Amino acid sequence: MRKIYFPLAALLLVVLDQFSKYWIVKNISLGEVRPFLPGIFSLTYLQNNGAAFSMLQDQQWLFAIITFIVVGFAVYYFVKHIKGSFWLLFGLLLIISGGLGNFIDRLRLGYVVDMVHLDFMDFAIFNLADAYLSVGVVILFIALWKEEENGVNH
Repeated sequence: MRKIYFPLAALLLVVLDQFSKYWIVKNISLGEVRPFLPGIFSLTYLQNNGAAFSMLQDQQWLFAIITFIVVGFAVYYFVKHIKGSFWLLFGLLLIISGGLGNFIDRLRLGYVVDMVHLDFMDFAIFNLADAYLSVGVVILFIALWKEEENGVNH
């Protein structure tokens, strides 16, 4: 079952990321900020030429290569451990989906569309793919740590 549901979930997450970016581009002007949940977050439209959270601007080829390697490794590890713990696979699924979501933007547009602005703190503007990646890395670290703690070998 995992061989079917996890790839479908990854596809759904990538489609959701791409749809959210499409909607932002079509409905919000570049640089415009619109309150969404006041005090929590606003929507805006920025073009990010850097890595996650706007780091390392204008290094598109470097990001493409790194993304290809990271997503390729995550897919390999996912397939190799398809019978592994749900949390290990879920973390990898989020990393794969986030990497693909931003990779599509880089290939198609030459930049990544960012749109989520946290109103309650000074933080970089990000997108769903960035959120997938961040949460996926945390889940993966916890899953690997718990498996190591329990003596599970890969």
